[in-house]
Amino acid sequence: MEERDWFLFLAASLCERLYSLVYLFLLFVGVYSMGIKTTRRGPQGKESSVFDRLGAGRGGHLNNSSNKICKFWLSGRCLKNPCRFAHSEIPDVATIHRPRQTPYYPRSSNALVSNTWRRAPRNSQKSWLPRKKLRHPSQLQRPRQLSPAVNGIALPQRCNKLCSGSSHGTIRLWDSHTGQCANVINLGGEVGSVCSEGPWLFVGMPNVVKVWNTESGAEYSLNGPVGQVNAMESVYNLLFAGVEDGVILAWKGTYETNHIFQLAATLKGHTHGITSLVVGGGNRLYSGSKDHTIRVWDHENCQCIMTLNGHNDVVKSLMCWYKYLFSGSLDCMVKVWASADDGSLVVICTHSEEQGILALAGMTDPDVKPILYCSCSDKSVHLYELPIFTDRGRLFAKQEVQTLQIGPGGLFSTGDQTGLLTVYTWLAD
Repeated sequence: MEERDWFLFLAASLCERLYSLVYLFLLFVGVYSMGIKTTRRGPQGKESSVFDRLGAGRGGHLNNSSNKICKFWLSGRCLKNPCRFAHSEIPDVATIHRPRQTPYYPRSSNALVSNTWRRAPRNSQKSWLPRKKLRHPSQLQRPRQLSPAVNGIALPQRCNKLCSGSSHGTIRLWDSHTGQCANVINLGGEVGSVCSEGPWLFVGMPNVVKVWNTESGAEYSLNGPVGQVNAMESVYNLLFAGVEDGVILAWKGTYETNHIFQLAATLKGHTHGITSLVVGGGNRLYSGSKDHTIRVWDHENCQCIMTLNGHNDVVKSLMCWYKYLFSGSLDCMVKVWASADDGSLVVICTHSEEQGILALAGMTDPDVKPILYCSCSDKSVHLYELPIFTDRGRLFAKQEVQTLQIGPGGLFSTGDQTGLLTVYTWLAD
């Protein structure tokens, strides 16, 4: 009996103790659960973010007991949130989100610098970058008509305006700093050519040449041409205008004053319309024509000195550079002429293109290498390094580029048949 009572007493004690342990365990679990739930709530009782629940430090990054610092955070480029490595302090926001200054991909010699223009030149440390694109808008009341082709570009001196003329009969003055159109002059007739001398601006039109002084605002009309004036050139106090009937007219005036221009001479010899004029050294005027010839004139006595017969199609462009005459024709040839011992001009170099030549221009690059710009009827401008016509790349347009103009400070302008005028500058790699 005593053994049985002792056993029952011992069992009851064990059960009581076990019950106490279970009660303590349940109490501990309950308190622990309440503590976790409390820590998951912010000051206002709302649920905190997952980064706080994971023990994130300042800036939403995880604190790691290993104290291993994130190398991407040290360089300011860690984008993980949360990050499994330690961030000792908040990186500067400007550092985290600063745009990358260099591309992630390597530079390519054929990389495009514009989505509408050219690839970069090959074998060159310099490339062309379009700075401004200026457009002659179409006339809204006649939406089906052709786009206003840019037929001339000029940069009058002592004027911060770039002037362009279009086939729709307008002259636009563009601010050289902002690229905005500052003024539009409606002439009522097609602009065939534009040139400038000092502050004077000359505009060739059908049967007339319009003249403006960009400083004083004086305006004149020079009558005498019969047909469209397609080419003009000025030298000293003389203005030459090449007309569609094959005649070159010369006016004499004083550019520094408002004196009226007087018709000084009429140069006859070409059998078809004049397409290009340029003045070179030795008092010479060169004229290209639709009759496939180039005539050389003494611009002081206005007499023809010689006739050059090297092309088989329209001579579209002439350029004098150093001691040489460059001529471009629709026969796809660029010819370089030089003086012989007897004073005549002979061809010393011929360069062939696949398409007709529309315009020529020349300037030196930042390395003082002579670069020839050759606009062709394939809607591109070819760049060649002289004297052996080394390919330096191309500028592409949507339509043919009829006008090229060299400006100060390494600027270069093109005008195409869509009415787009683009100003380029050299960009060092």
